[in-house]
Amino acid sequence: MPSSDFLREASARGFVHQCTDTEALDAALCAGTVSGYIGFDCTADSLHVGSLVQIMLLRLMQRHGHRPVVLMGGGTTRIGDPSGKDESRQLLSDAQIARNMAGIRRVFDPFLAFGDRAPAALMPNNADWLDKLGYIDLLREVGTHFTVNRMLTFDSVKLRLEREHPLTFLEFNYMILQAYDFRELYRRHGVTLQMGGSDQWGNIVSGIELVRRTDGATVFGLTTPLLTTASGAKMGKTAQGAVWLTADRLSPYEYWQFWRNTEDADVGRFLRLFTELKLDEIARLESLAGAEINEAKKVLATEATALAHGRAAADQAAATARAAFEEGEAAATLPSVRVAETELEQGVPAFVLLVDAGLAASNSEAKRLIRQGGVRVNDATVQDEWFIITAAHLRDGAIKLSKGRKHHVLVRAE
Repeated sequence: MPSSDFLREASARGFVHQCTDTEALDAALCAGTVSGYIGFDCTADSLHVGSLVQIMLLRLMQRHGHRPVVLMGGGTTRIGDPSGKDESRQLLSDAQIARNMAGIRRVFDPFLAFGDRAPAALMPNNADWLDKLGYIDLLREVGTHFTVNRMLTFDSVKLRLEREHPLTFLEFNYMILQAYDFRELYRRHGVTLQMGGSDQWGNIVSGIELVRRTDGATVFGLTTPLLTTASGAKMGKTAQGAVWLTADRLSPYEYWQFWRNTEDADVGRFLRLFTELKLDEIARLESLAGAEINEAKKVLATEATALAHGRAAADQAAATARAAFEEGEAAATLPSVRVAETELEQGVPAFVLLVDAGLAASNSEAKRLIRQGGVRVNDATVQDEWFIITAAHLRDGAIKLSKGRKHHVLVRAE
């Protein structure tokens, strides 16, 4: 059991997958303030739920008196991280990267405290040093510490080669630049811990070795598990698209509904990772059985939404859902259609239900409405014309099916 509050709670909540030297890191955390960083490349103008484990880990660091460092990848985005990718990323212009970076900055404001109050979070941009690098100087000063033999063993390279997918020389350099980032952050800001998903292990170890060889210093690496749902789906993506963390990309209500739709088997794990409820309260909630597990899902949805969008927005989302699905407001004013429970268990295409509910005259019209973004299931927009509605979409006995903003039908199981 770790002695430091941060590492003990991070382990208990399920954040820790690997650590380069757990005992030494634990001792450093007990001895004083540790600065730890996670890098985020600027490939879009927001981040989605797939990044939330990393964001919550930085928040946990700050809660326990350590300094979180959010490294903006203004420089590395110009290359693209090959980790976990079968194809090269599309190269972005400098203007696109700048716009994306400005959007991503907003994601962190609800989660971390910046400013003068210690330990204030930092948000450096690696373009500040990477853009100034001379190629020959980098090869001579840094390249000598990396062997191609070792680089070929890292998953980010090995998996791409095993699948016979191209790995450009540009991408091959990514791990060297990430290692360089760690050394720069160590020198500029005293950062001694790099964190990231488990697919970043090779890159993190490379940075640790570079700091040791060039500066003779001991620094640490810690990775989190790559997160999937109980059914194997990747976190952050749904049939409706990415689950973004900013309100201009996804409304607080839709964000709340995403968490409300959590699979039963994931409730406890997600409560530990994505809320700040006490662990004993989480244990109580995840022990609920049958229909009572829905109450735990509502707690998860409200607490997760409060962190990202504020308590007022979370409470409003919960109230809206309650009015629509529990208090009979929708049931009293909306038409309903009944579907055999066995059909829902097997899954019914959304376009079929649109026709059955009288929201479309034909399958072709229903599919066209979906392609045009005019159809919602439980207030979440459907974008795939073959989207399947199942019993998992039931909310207190009903599924809200909408065409446009004014036409709604409740689908009930019988």
